Amino acid sequence: MDYKIIVDSCGELTHRMKESGVYTTASLSMLVDGDQIIDDETFDQADFIKRVAASPECPKSSCPSPEKYMELYEGNEKRVYVVTLSSELSGSYNSAVLGKKLWAEEHAQESGEEKQIYVFNSRSASVGETLIACKIRECEEQGLAFGDTVSCVESYIEGQHTYFVLENLDTLRKNGRLTGIKSFVASALNIKPVMGSTPEGTICQLGQARGIKRALEKMADQIIKEGKDTKNKILGIAHCNCPERARAVERMILDRISVKDSFIVDTAGISTMYANDGGIIVVL
Repeated sequence: MDYKIIVDSCGELTHRMKESGVYTTASLSMLVDGDQIIDDETFDQADFIKRVAASPECPKSSCPSPEKYMELYEGNEKRVYVVTLSSELSGSYNSAVLGKKLWAEEHAQESGEEKQIYVFNSRSASVGETLIACKIRECEEQGLAFGDTVSCVESYIEGQHTYFVLENLDTLRKNGRLTGIKSFVASALNIKPVMGSTPEGTICQLGQARGIKRALEKMADQIIKEGKDTKNKILGIAHCNCPERARAVERMILDRISVKDSFIVDTAGISTMYANDGGIIVVL
C-alpha cells in the first residue's frame, strides 16, 4: 500500500474500514474518577456509560501526543493523510501538525523519495471524520495525485454538515465545548436542543423541541433543508447505545431525499463521552 489514512479515535471506523488495512487509529484517552481509559479496540461502551453515570466528576479527554503521531507517520507508505477532530474542540489537530513538523526535522537528512503528510482539520467529529477518511480513500482509488486529493477533500469538508441531538449536554458544557451558547435551563420541560457545527468547527444551536422524538424530527427537517447534491453524498449516523433511534432517524431522512449510500455506527470512546447515553450524531 502506497498510502495510509490516520484517523483520531473520535472518528468511528466501520468494520469494512477496519478490515481494509488502509486506516490506522490515533487513540485519545478518557479520565473517569482517576482511571485512564484508552479509546481503542478495548473500549467497553456499556461499562464506560455505567462508570460516567456513577461518577460525581465530569469525565475528561486527552488527545494523542505529537510523539504518538510521529510513530504513526513511520512506515513505507509514501503518502500519509491524517483526519482529526475539529481544532476548535480538541488539541488533536495541533498535535498531529506538530508531530508532522518534528517527523520532517528528524528525517531531513534521509535520501530517497520524500514522504508526503497532510493533516485535515475535520471541523467536525465522530462520523464527520469517518466520511472524510472515506473520501480520501475514494480519491486515492481514483488515482488522484497527492495535491489533488488534498484539494478535493478540503472542498468536501467545506460542504459537509454535522448535526446532533443529545439526551443531555452536560459533558460538552462542563468541558468548555459550548462556548458562546447560553445555558439550557429548561430541562424540567424536557426541552432538547438541536445542535450543529459552524463552518469554523465550533458548536452552535440550530433549534429546539420538547422531547427527544420531536428534536430528532426537527434535526431531520434541518438536514433536508440544508442538503445539497445529496444523491452524490454518503449519510453517516453514529449513536450512543440507541440503535433503534439511529435507524428511525435514517428512515426520517431517506424517506425524503436520495443519497449515494448510508451507514450507522456505534460511537467509540470519545464520541460516547461527549454524546452520552442516547445521543445521535448525523453528518451529510
